[in-house]
Amino acid sequence: MKALLLLLLFYSINNAAWSQNPSGAKLIFSDEFNSMLDSTIWKTEIAPQPASKVYTKNGQLILDTRGGVTAWLNKKLSGNIRVEYARKVLVDSGRNDRLSDLNTFWMATDPKNNNLFTRNGILESYDSLSLYYTGMGGNTNSTTRFRKYEGNGKKPLLKEYRDTAHLLQANKLYTITIEVINNLVRYSVNGEVFFEYTDPLVLKEGYFGFRSTKSRQAIEWIRVYQLE
Repeated sequence: MKALLLLLLFYSINNAAWSQNPSGAKLIFSDEFNSMLDSTIWKTEIAPQPASKVYTKNGQLILDTRGGVTAWLNKKLSGNIRVEYARKVLVDSGRNDRLSDLNTFWMATDPKNNNLFTRNGILESYDSLSLYYTGMGGNTNSTTRFRKYEGNGKKPLLKEYRDTAHLLQANKLYTITIEVINNLVRYSVNGEVFFEYTDPLVLKEGYFGFRSTKSRQAIEWIRVYQLE
């Protein structure tokens, strides 16, 4: 019994350590949004709609938009990476509140322009990019989808869920983990793998962006690791 307890303690300690600093990983960026939004770090693209804004408040990054929005991290990532963040869709009394579209871009590049940050926040304006995309609770919380944008207007659907277990709950905090390790691309939610794809033409560099459309969302923190 004592040996079993020691073994359980060992695994508990190691799992906790992994959640704070994955083995063989180097923390290369983190933000807890405790100060005014820094426009040199976060590049925001907001569709021209009234009552739409991106800002920080009470230690959160808030996406409060009537139309489409992308908040890009202005740091090009490359190689094996792991991105973690905590995020929720707020549904209360906000003007733009809608349970939908907890979305993400990553490894994004523009094949025709070294400057990625030239778009207007409308989803179709990103069709020419090369990137990975998840739309969690899209289409007014009826689908959760994983796509690869190929940089030529094609964006094949790699996997889709429509069951309640893979859709959104209002005001629930989700810890999202995104990994690109060699040819493996993985997207996990609260420790459960939603999408896992072995990509023969894996995207090995690019930018990360929080993406959404009409909704109000809060991101509490983000951490980015370089993996071995």
